[in-house]
Amino acid sequence: MRDEEKDQRVRPGWSLLALGALSGALAGFAALAVAELVAAGLRPQSSPVIAVGGASIDATPAPVKDWAIRHFGTNDKLVLQLGILAVLAVLALVLGALTVRFRRVGAAGVLLFGVIGAAAALSRPDSTSLTDALPSVVGAVAGALLLYVLVGRLTAPARSTAGEPDAVSEEAASAASAGWDRRGFVLAAASAAAASAAVGAVGRSLNASHGKDAIASRNKVVLPNPGSPAQPVPKRAGLRIDGISPFVTPNKDFYRVDTALVVPKVDATAWRLRIHGKGVRRPASYSFDDLLGRELIERDITLTCVSNEVGGPYVGNARWIGVRLADLLAECGVKPPSRGGRADQMVSRSVDGMTIGSPVEDVMDGRDAILALGMNGEPLPFDHGFPVRMVVPGLYGFVSACKWIEDIELTTFDSYDPYWVKRGWARKAPIKTESRIDTPKPFARPKAGTVMVAGVAWAQHRGIDKVEVRIDDGPWHEAHLAAEDTRDTWRQWSLPWQATKGGHTLTVRATDRTGQVQTDQRTRTIPDGASGWHSVVVTVE
Repeated sequence: MRDEEKDQRVRPGWSLLALGALSGALAGFAALAVAELVAAGLRPQSSPVIAVGGASIDATPAPVKDWAIRHFGTNDKLVLQLGILAVLAVLALVLGALTVRFRRVGAAGVLLFGVIGAAAALSRPDSTSLTDALPSVVGAVAGALLLYVLVGRLTAPARSTAGEPDAVSEEAASAASAGWDRRGFVLAAASAAAASAAVGAVGRSLNASHGKDAIASRNKVVLPNPGSPAQPVPKRAGLRIDGISPFVTPNKDFYRVDTALVVPKVDATAWRLRIHGKGVRRPASYSFDDLLGRELIERDITLTCVSNEVGGPYVGNARWIGVRLADLLAECGVKPPSRGGRADQMVSRSVDGMTIGSPVEDVMDGRDAILALGMNGEPLPFDHGFPVRMVVPGLYGFVSACKWIEDIELTTFDSYDPYWVKRGWARKAPIKTESRIDTPKPFARPKAGTVMVAGVAWAQHRGIDKVEVRIDDGPWHEAHLAAEDTRDTWRQWSLPWQATKGGHTLTVRATDRTGQVQTDQRTRTIPDGASGWHSVVVTVE
């Protein structure tokens, strides 16, 4: 009877399960470190965390994405990656504990996650070859082997019952819990941790240096004087009021909303732009130097993200320099639909696989649609699309502002849905007339007396004609408008308010040059941009 009991499996003790979980965590750490090192030798975008993160972004419903941008802002990508790592850490702990009881099953679980990472890498739009699967596969193999070895230090070879070759015997569990081969486990675990940290550090270092050719090519760019320079910004376009957004947004403060977990670093000397498709009589390919050698135009243009909530921060104004997009299209024989053109949609593709559809009519209607090479007097920053990006005044970014652009295909709205349209956003999206209170801030506590209420308003390609402010439920008061730069830029405004003690609600609305008054009807950002009046609540002391 005693021998039969010894042959039966028993549940490992909590100390053994804890050491198994630790083994799983170390194996997961090793798998990610090795994967990052392999990805550094191939493409940073093939890293399993980046690949799975990108696939997660693509699969996330639009309302969830909008929620993430609203709550985390430009840190949404960091939050996503930290979330992925947290999930992987929990799974690694569980697999490690499971491996104590079923040694091969736990290791097989690690390999399964490698397969998932490989599949995600190969499914990405910018995947270049089957080698994109290598980081996930090699990392998973390394992690599975390490987990198998570490758990082997915890348990003696188990006597198995029929059909259960991986079972851990009572003697093995007892021996392990009593400290059997503890020295071997500690040495193996410490060595694995140190080696993984070293491998991870090398991988991160290599990834940090990735794109050195792109960085060198950007450093060599000298933007020539534009053939059509922007007019000087009027002196009274920027109000000297504390708390108001600067008229020109510095590059470092310019909003960034995109799906790229790794910012593409493109070598300008190897970059090419291809123009082709329906109605393109003369397909063409342009190098960066080709564009740099053309007549350049310089314009002040305010960009707005469709994910910008009422009163939100995702709007910025910059001075752009680049090539007229309409001129390039005309050289290729493209005509707008109003002149008999066969294509009504222009699909722009970036190097990371993003697709953005723009109305051909809008791009060629005479507005300053630009293939931008520079921003605020310097080559485009990598975050904002170096070497070349699109800028189209009057259209939300998701239908116009393709960064890291490398391909323009002329087609129709009926025959192709770009990335965002497939996810429930509108095909066409002109920017809505909006305004924002920059100062005082929400829940501010200003002193009674004269309080300057100020902010910005925008209606790109139409221009702002009037801004009004309302205190509580009182009448509308017309604000002072700063000088207008162009109708494609935002406009600052201000109103001195004689504030009385107590709580107050300040509300702003704008009227564009067509006479359209900003609507008070609140709508979500999906499918074509938020609308409504911006209000702030303050307490005057």
